[in-house]
Amino acid sequence: MNTKSQNSNMLLAFLTLLGVIAIVAVVGFFMLRKGPEIVQGQAEVTEYRVSSKVPGRILEFRVKEGQKVKAGDTLAILEAPDIHAKLEQARAAEAAAQAQNEKALKGARQEQIQAAYEMWQKAQAGLVIAEKSYKRVKNLYDQGVMSAQKLDEVTAQRDAAVATEKAAKAQYDMARNGAEREDKAAAAALVERAKGAVAEVESYIEETYLTAQTDGEVSEIFPKVGELVGTGAPIMNIAILDDMWVTFNVREDLLQGMNMGTEFEAFVPALDKNIRLKVNYMKDLGTYAAWKATKTTGQFDLKTFEVRAIPTEKVEGLRPGMSVVLEK
Repeated sequence: MNTKSQNSNMLLAFLTLLGVIAIVAVVGFFMLRKGPEIVQGQAEVTEYRVSSKVPGRILEFRVKEGQKVKAGDTLAILEAPDIHAKLEQARAAEAAAQAQNEKALKGARQEQIQAAYEMWQKAQAGLVIAEKSYKRVKNLYDQGVMSAQKLDEVTAQRDAAVATEKAAKAQYDMARNGAEREDKAAAAALVERAKGAVAEVESYIEETYLTAQTDGEVSEIFPKVGELVGTGAPIMNIAILDDMWVTFNVREDLLQGMNMGTEFEAFVPALDKNIRLKVNYMKDLGTYAAWKATKTTGQFDLKTFEVRAIPTEKVEGLRPGMSVVLEK
């Protein structure tokens, strides 16, 4: 009787063990089964930076971050008093050139000869200052303290001062010797050059009003009102929302069905909907990007490709930085 009971217990224990093994095997099969590969991308847009050709201080912002703008809208205004001073100088030079031209046409009087001499002396003084400024900046540039941009500016100023001094000297000689036909032509050319200088400075003044080049949205503003900004320094970014795409980093064994021109659907969690995309760019990310060995012995490696796809139609609410999920 005891032997029969022991046999029954052993059989029950054995069946229980088999049941547990079967349950573990089934659970392991479903848990360890390879699921779909998830490729996560990100929505991106084209952006351009707004900057100025002239240095200045931020006087006013006409827009705020997140604000939509149209092409031609004024974005910011710079305060550049030195540019206005240069405009006055250029206009004064234009007036002087015009006076010299009239003198050449009428013939010089003693007072005009004296005026030409004084203009020459003034030009010489300006040249001396320009030469000193150039030497100081050149020394600082050689020491690595000053930028090449500043050196180029003072070089241009020195060259302009040299040209101005030569022109003033020519005007003085012409007044003293009497105007000839060639002198009259030279005087007229100086007037035109002075007008060109005025137009150049006026164009710099226009650069103090920063305008939008295309329709878009202000994504970021860098300086604050009252801060100084240099030539070419970025002031704000404008996002062109109509030029949007999605970037995926895809391992090459998952590239099936993602050829150039291929269309596919992807899910946008933020919008809780699928969107249709079309591949328009593919490029490998190079050896520095993520890769995966196919075998532990490493017969070959799987590289990662950058794949860009554009929406086949405008997606309302899709913003730069939103995740886009693709199941492979």
